[in-house]
Amino acid sequence: MLKFISIKNIFKVVASIAIITMAIYIALDIVEKKRDIMSFEDYEPISTLNVEGKQVYSAKFPFIDVHSHQWDMPLKDLGKLVKEMDELNMGYLINLSGSGFGPQSAKDLYFNQSMKNIKENQPERFGLFVNVDFESIDDENYGETQANIIRDAVAKGAIGLKVYKSLGLRNKDSNGNRIAVDDPRLDPVWDVCGKLNIPVLIHSADPFQFWLEKDSKNERWFELKEKPNRYYAESSFIPSFQTIIQEQHNVFKKHKNTTFINAHLGWMANDLGKLGKHLDEYPNVMTEFGAVIAELGRQPKTGRQFFIDYQDRILFGKDLYKKEEYYTYFRVLESDDEYFSYFRKRHAFWKMYGLNLPDSVLKKIYYENALKLFPKISKDLFR
Repeated sequence: MLKFISIKNIFKVVASIAIITMAIYIALDIVEKKRDIMSFEDYEPISTLNVEGKQVYSAKFPFIDVHSHQWDMPLKDLGKLVKEMDELNMGYLINLSGSGFGPQSAKDLYFNQSMKNIKENQPERFGLFVNVDFESIDDENYGETQANIIRDAVAKGAIGLKVYKSLGLRNKDSNGNRIAVDDPRLDPVWDVCGKLNIPVLIHSADPFQFWLEKDSKNERWFELKEKPNRYYAESSFIPSFQTIIQEQHNVFKKHKNTTFINAHLGWMANDLGKLGKHLDEYPNVMTEFGAVIAELGRQPKTGRQFFIDYQDRILFGKDLYKKEEYYTYFRVLESDDEYFSYFRKRHAFWKMYGLNLPDSVLKKIYYENALKLFPKISKDLFR
């Protein structure tokens, strides 16, 4: 029977078997690879590096957190929160979101109830910032109205004004136009804070990477993947990062008698030389490192020197309150530990290193600078 099978047919059969075998092999290989592939979010290898170091659960010195948000302050159990603060060695917490959100009547109610809760339960441990409305900017006598709101809040106990990033990014006037950070109609707001001797903690823009190409070269790609609404490059309404930041700096320059706290190291934590020049140029500006400690933790030598050089201009800020996340802040500031993890991968996929700051600098960052800025805070908490 074999004599009826031509050489040509034999080759066809062999070739077919080879093709089928190869296809099966490739299919199995693809399946196997898919089984082995994991997302970047899931990849959490356990380091085999054996170096000294340990978690820091309590600050070396009592500290003042100038950048916190307690969204339920009117009804919050402050006793429970103080217990956590004591465990962290936090002497004083400033709630920046003192007025909540909504129409002015709602803001007033929220602020009054928050202040009532503080005064009746923990008057020595909490401070409140007031928030004002920007989208009513076209109202008659807008500037004086907002200035009066600030005066009234300070009379009731407010110790500062917090400005959210929505100013410059999303706030609109009655015609639907973006309200610039340096809009002259806001001058009465900045001026009254200077006259009342209260600081303005201002968050303008967001990390500049949110305006870059959303590709494999962008350090914030993972964050933009998780939070796509933070990508601004394709917006027809939101201007460039540089535009918003320049507007903010214009305000600093124009209102020299008002003290500003440039939140999040002014989005210059990745370039501390630039931040140093910024602080040199604007002597009425302080800064804090809420939500950007990861940038400091990857440049321990440069970061340490910056903190020493500008020790009188830096405040402790955390931003969103979560007890366990403070540990990383303490470890970066106090220790000389190597290669430890940050707590949120979308902010930092790299490892941290301690700055090992001198005690004299730590005391200024933790509480001394803030006590000068907020004279209402009892010094007895920090002896």
